[in-house]
Amino acid sequence: MKYFEAVQIGNNYLFNKNIKNYKLDVEILASKIINKSREHLITNQKNEFTKKELRKFKELLKKRNKKQPIAQIIKNKEFWKKNFYIDKNVLVPRPDSEHLVEEALNLIKPEKNYSILDIGSGSGCLIISILLDRIKSRGVALDISKKAIKVSKINAKMQHIENRIKFIHSDIDKVFRGKYDLILSNPPYIKKHKIKYLDDEVKIFEPQIALDGGIDGISKVKNVILKSSKLIKRGGRLIIEIGFDQKFKVREILKKNNFYVNKFVKDYSNKDRCIVATKL
Repeated sequence: MKYFEAVQIGNNYLFNKNIKNYKLDVEILASKIINKSREHLITNQKNEFTKKELRKFKELLKKRNKKQPIAQIIKNKEFWKKNFYIDKNVLVPRPDSEHLVEEALNLIKPEKNYSILDIGSGSGCLIISILLDRIKSRGVALDISKKAIKVSKINAKMQHIENRIKFIHSDIDKVFRGKYDLILSNPPYIKKHKIKYLDDEVKIFEPQIALDGGIDGISKVKNVILKSSKLIKRGGRLIIEIGFDQKFKVREILKKNNFYVNKFVKDYSNKDRCIVATKL
């Protein structure tokens, strides 16, 4: 079967299953099967799938039909212009989280050697992206999930910076050592009772531990701030991602823990998404 014929079948299949962005998804899956770019797929439409490739393509379409995220299916997600390995044990990196990287790079001078801690590092996309741009700095990736740490180690090795990151599998409450110039975190901040209203591909396939922010959605954020106040240097910066409606609560928690709030950063939907604060 020719590429364009298989792609059309895939389009019809996912369209009938009400999959958003079905055309893009089909092209990504087909490109994955032939191990070529989407551009190659589009410009060589009359090339043919082998029987094995076609069978595998249909298997991937079935996974997407069940709402499994594309990034999990192809084991890859682009973030900050780099490709990261992704599986079911970590959150799929969101474009909005790139704001944390941007703010960090604005604060870290290229010629300086900064010590950076990423709390709840997941795939490692945040700290790895920062260290790739700031080659004199070093970092620590901390996560309560052993499987997430494994994923972040894979990504660090893929980007050839594993020698500049220390990986710690631990609950944040058990970390007592270290003084950092910069701490960043994308903690769970979704209210427990609201998780059931999330899209299926999030609530079914992504790790609950990375989503569940407790009854009020703020408990994990608060814990990150409390711990950061003890681990960060005076004058050090904290960059933390928050829910769009948590701005004022988080600001008060920061103030009570001797942080000065420098700025709120909006996401691509113009909602408050992260806070930059300085330890006094």
